[in-house]
Amino acid sequence: METPPCILVVDDDREIRTLLAEYLDANQFRTLTAADGAGMWRALDSARIDLIVLDLTLPGEDGLTLCRNLRARSTLPVVMLTARGEPVDRIIGLEMGADDYMSKPFEPRELVARIRNVLRRTQSLPPNLEPPQAKRMCFAGWILDLAARHLVNPSNMLVMLSGAEFRLLKVFLDHPNRVLNRDQLLNLTKGHDADPFDRSIDLQVSRLRQKLGDDAKAPSLIKTLRNEGYLLAVPVTLEK
Repeated sequence: METPPCILVVDDDREIRTLLAEYLDANQFRTLTAADGAGMWRALDSARIDLIVLDLTLPGEDGLTLCRNLRARSTLPVVMLTARGEPVDRIIGLEMGADDYMSKPFEPRELVARIRNVLRRTQSLPPNLEPPQAKRMCFAGWILDLAARHLVNPSNMLVMLSGAEFRLLKVFLDHPNRVLNRDQLLNLTKGHDADPFDRSIDLQVSRLRQKLGDDAKAPSLIKTLRNEGYLLAVPVTLEK
């Protein structure tokens, strides 16, 4: 029997931790909770976690700092929670590597749906797609390891990617020298969860360029075609 995914809820509000733990347990998830960053790191050291629900405003290290530090060492998916509904908070959260974002107060049922969708995107292939035959995708001296879900630069150094960055790069590598507009990129990375008014793709492309060392003013890898979209301008080879 397959082990249910383990969700770590990090929130300084005891009532929210209890509510989410009970709701997630009732929906066939295993749940751990932590009140702050120190508790989060302890849980990560002691258990196999599949996804973190992380509050933005925490005592000590806030959620953004924790997400950034986590992303420097892991691609573990993160759903960010915040009591502030400002668009800038959502943008910063995505910049730090969060895979999804919800504002408080929230409906637990919607959060569970988002958790399932993030896990589906980060742990399995979209429905009706064949498993990739290649184990590695190589481009311009870079190597994307599909099994380990990490990126190696031309100097053979590991470059950590968030789940969203991994999916976006994979889409570009699947469609080299082809113009992809924002709607296509949203659909290919988020599927049915895509919001037609979501502008986070531009932010994710910018972040991905930074990881690739691609000059934003004169990019050589991911080019911008005005009023059309983006294009990966280098050949891609597959290795089994």
